[in-house]
Amino acid sequence: MSIPLVAGDPAAEQERRRALRRMRAVASSLLVIAAIVYVLTHGDGGAWGYVNAAAEASMVGAIADWFAVTALFRHPLGIPIPHTALIPRKKEMLGRGLEEFVGENFLHAGIVRERVESAEVTVRVGRWLREERHARRVVDEAATLVHLGLTKVRDDDVRALVEEAILPRLRSEPISPVAGSLLAEVVRDGAHHGLVDLVVEEGYRWLTLHGDTFTDVIAERAPWWAPERLNDAVTRRLHTEAVRWMADIRDDPRHSARLALDSLLAQLATDLLEDAETQERAERLKERILAQPALVDSGLSLWTGLRTALRDALEDPEGAVRRRALTEVQRFGELLVTDAALRERFDRRVADAAVFAIERYGSELTTVITTTIEKWDGDEAARKIELHVGRDLQFIRINGTVVGGLVGLLIHAISEVL
Repeated sequence: MSIPLVAGDPAAEQERRRALRRMRAVASSLLVIAAIVYVLTHGDGGAWGYVNAAAEASMVGAIADWFAVTALFRHPLGIPIPHTALIPRKKEMLGRGLEEFVGENFLHAGIVRERVESAEVTVRVGRWLREERHARRVVDEAATLVHLGLTKVRDDDVRALVEEAILPRLRSEPISPVAGSLLAEVVRDGAHHGLVDLVVEEGYRWLTLHGDTFTDVIAERAPWWAPERLNDAVTRRLHTEAVRWMADIRDDPRHSARLALDSLLAQLATDLLEDAETQERAERLKERILAQPALVDSGLSLWTGLRTALRDALEDPEGAVRRRALTEVQRFGELLVTDAALRERFDRRVADAAVFAIERYGSELTTVITTTIEKWDGDEAARKIELHVGRDLQFIRINGTVVGGLVGLLIHAISEVL
């Protein structure tokens, strides 16, 4: 089944059509002129014999090249001469040849890598991004897409994802290896020290500001038979020592309490990875937490709050989120321009991605050429191709007329000499 070709720009096609008609008229006019000269000089000798021979050869060259050019697109004079109307009849072969040509010369991995690397894609992107108007456009488009995505995500879909995909996967996967490895890495890097500093600082501040509360709680545990003045002195002494102890922990990074906590966490990490009893307790704890009915509801409430806050922040063009994003995008663009190592890595990744796409999908891309041409209507395809290249092909007819005349003149001159 043939399909019509997609129509191009009507104005451009009209201009091509006029140019083709003009060049056809020029080429045909030369043939007519050569024929008139031939008739007028027929039978004359001397110098006119040379002119007649040149005119005769010009006609032969013009007609031969007219036949060759016309035979590409249609049967000359409508006569079905063999090996004419090549494009309408051989469009499938043309498609296969074009497919092979594109595949071998344009979609070759080495050529693609060389062109991508020489194009300096990363530095161009960097120069484009570091301009505020371009970075703002990227941020605005990204904010619009994220806002639209957050709006389209329904709570029921999130709940279904959590209940049907996330929770079953969490139940099936042992938590001890993951938790143990993560905890060991945290302890090894000292990443928990910041949290410890925060807890100690807040504990010290609370003890300092709430001394009466501390003493009241301790006093409730004091023996009833002890004198009240003694209990009061003991509880206040305990408060003073507790404040001093927290201050010592806060100010001394190598305090024994800190080291004891590090040792405890390291031992817990080891037990989670190696001790069966600890692993079993961790799994039971995980199961109790996942079995809580309020877990999903709490998670969804947290998600809803985050989504609402993020949507509201994205809606404000001058809000903190967009301003921060704009700054980061421009900074990233500056890095792409100034950091040669980063730029080289990105260029290599872009080239690798392009080569991967070509190696994986290149054959499918070139196959589109063949399948599309096979579905074309042959006559319409010939008309379209002639419209694009026919004007240049008319120069073949013009050259054939001129060159034929010169060759005819030379042959006549040689004949006269001989």
